[in-house]
Amino acid sequence: MKTKTIFVLAALLFASFFQAQTIEGSWKGEMEFQGMKLPLILNIKKSGSLYSSTMDSPKQGAKDIPVDKTDFVNNELSFEQKMLGATYKGKLANGKIEGTFSQNGIQLPLTFTPNTGNGSALNRPQTPKPPFHYHTEDITFQNPADKNTLAGTIAQPENFDKNKPILVMITGSGTQNRDEELFEHKPFAVIADHFAKKGIATLRLDDRGIGGSPAGTANDTSYNFATDINAAVDYLISKGYRNIGLLGHSEGGMIAPMVATMNKNVKFLVLMAAPGTPIDQLLIQQNERAGKLMGQNDDQVGQSKKVNSEIYRFITTYSGNDYEKDLQQFLTKNFAGQMDETAIQNIRQQSSSPWFRYFIKFNPDSYLSKVKIPVLALNGSFDFQVSAKENLKAIDQSLKKAGNLNVKTEELPGLNHLFQEAKTGASSEYAEIEQTISPTALNQMTSWILNLKK
Repeated sequence: MKTKTIFVLAALLFASFFQAQTIEGSWKGEMEFQGMKLPLILNIKKSGSLYSSTMDSPKQGAKDIPVDKTDFVNNELSFEQKMLGATYKGKLANGKIEGTFSQNGIQLPLTFTPNTGNGSALNRPQTPKPPFHYHTEDITFQNPADKNTLAGTIAQPENFDKNKPILVMITGSGTQNRDEELFEHKPFAVIADHFAKKGIATLRLDDRGIGGSPAGTANDTSYNFATDINAAVDYLISKGYRNIGLLGHSEGGMIAPMVATMNKNVKFLVLMAAPGTPIDQLLIQQNERAGKLMGQNDDQVGQSKKVNSEIYRFITTYSGNDYEKDLQQFLTKNFAGQMDETAIQNIRQQSSSPWFRYFIKFNPDSYLSKVKIPVLALNGSFDFQVSAKENLKAIDQSLKKAGNLNVKTEELPGLNHLFQEAKTGASSEYAEIEQTISPTALNQMTSWILNLKK
């Protein structure tokens, strides 16, 4: 689950920008918010007299976010991104744009300068590089439930025995490619590479709407994504594979047990930072820990917890007939004095999506308590998004309800939500840490899988 903090941007700009005060190109800027430096990238194009732009937030792994409105009049730039509740106004002079970035009532100074792209590459020493000493194959197949096509890559040792383990890899929340790429880290590629060298095969997939997988619909939920993984298992069966497991990270670790209850061909599960507690409770705890890591005081954390609890309670208990209208009235009545209209509309928009409504009502126990196949559940002690102790305990308790005796849960010291060796676990470290995934986590998974009895 990717943490959504205040959105920040860094921009790439053409070096030719200086010609006649044109605004076209790529610009970079950096904001500072509660001790964190947040880069912003703004890419501006012009067609006739009209401007358009996209934004990137490198530290948050967000790229090519469309901007709803971009204007450049009398050397003044303004843009608006409605989904994020973000606006910017600035003046172009002497080769830079000086102005103010606003989001949900927070205003921060932001200066853009031309970005030549120099020094933008991040060091990721674990990213696999060819030649690979194992076989890779790019594949596509159809999910018959939703009639969508999915694209992915199978990685397996040469002369692979199809009775040996192969795992379908399931990404966390948000649209991610088959490598689960974030901040130029490619954790699924690293895991697949490590597994293949140890004799284990994998199938990793592009989510709907990225890479080679066409977009789904605006109504897609975690259940729809589970049908994608179910179709992947059936695809592998059709190709002769017989020892199929699922590896799910974060929301993927929530989806894996769903698929295990759908498909008897799933033989084992590896859950990485998977939720075990009800999602509304998990998000309250996640928000609380995130606030503390960002330097908020107890009053700020307490107020945020109160607001989130009330909103989540409304969503999870709603039984009316006009959700969006009633949500708007609820937010206006209860929070008009605590946040501005832009913030309220942003919350309303995010809380109205079918994915979020399904997600926040989800209780992992509903599926985990039916799983009887072997399960390995790992989490990092520094994971603030899915707290290790509470969620590993809940996973273990749910599996015991199923009478499952082949279960291993382990909290790995010093690792964050991405299974990097971290200092605090804060999301601001994700991009700064060069390590993609701890060897300890890789070795734990490999050893457990290879020791499974057929």
